[in-house]
Amino acid sequence: MSTQKLSDILSQLQSSSSSSSQKITSLLTSAKRELLTLNALIPTPTTPSHILALARQTLETGALLSIRLEQPDAFTRYYQQLSPFYEIPDSSYNDNNSQRSKVTALYLLLLLTKGDYAGFHTALEGLEVESARQGKGLEEDEFLSFPVKLERWLMEGSYDRVWGATKREGVPSEEFGVFSEVLIGTIRDEIASCSEKAYPSLPIANAKNLLFLESEGSVVDFAQGKGWVAKDGRIYFPQQQEDARTEKDILVASGQVIENTIGYARELETIV
Repeated sequence: MSTQKLSDILSQLQSSSSSSSQKITSLLTSAKRELLTLNALIPTPTTPSHILALARQTLETGALLSIRLEQPDAFTRYYQQLSPFYEIPDSSYNDNNSQRSKVTALYLLLLLTKGDYAGFHTALEGLEVESARQGKGLEEDEFLSFPVKLERWLMEGSYDRVWGATKREGVPSEEFGVFSEVLIGTIRDEIASCSEKAYPSLPIANAKNLLFLESEGSVVDFAQGKGWVAKDGRIYFPQQQEDARTEKDILVASGQVIENTIGYARELETIV
């Protein structure tokens, strides 16, 4: 059975960086249709090695393009479709062009952005077993080491290190920047939630550092989105149920902010 049509579509996808999202989506749909025609969407023991390699490459391309299109659900579906291909020994393929570590690392990062630590550790455990069998460590891999380090820093409460690593120049490839921005946004919301419980107000300059924002103007925009009041160089938090807050409540909340043990650290402790 000829694979020429699928190869042509794959070539178009791999050079589609400037194409519209509609064009890319249409090509991805055509690629999946061809995989079905070739009976290669799910690998079998009788699938020829050259078709296995072409199918894997097509699905990996679809996964990476889904991220660039900011479609995490589509990316997850591609990753799930790739899972049986990744269980096949490399010797069964006729090329060494797999992007498995990159796609898998992006999936781990997606799990972190969702706060799915159980799923993260389940996936990580399988990878660690496989790496140990090969005599390698996950942190030796350019891509897999990225979410592994981020998760460790999140558990430690080292949000400044997470912030530094997720800047565009610090990510392994451009696809990681999409999920990294989501992760920082989630951390920022957690810190904001605890800050408004801990303090009646904060200087804008302090809030900029606390919330990992680039400018004081960004702080003002963020504050407006949260319903906070920005005036006279300070951010004022809503005084909801102020009378019901005891001194102990304020100290506990304040301590959470200062020690960076909010949100993620608490959830991670329940898993580890």
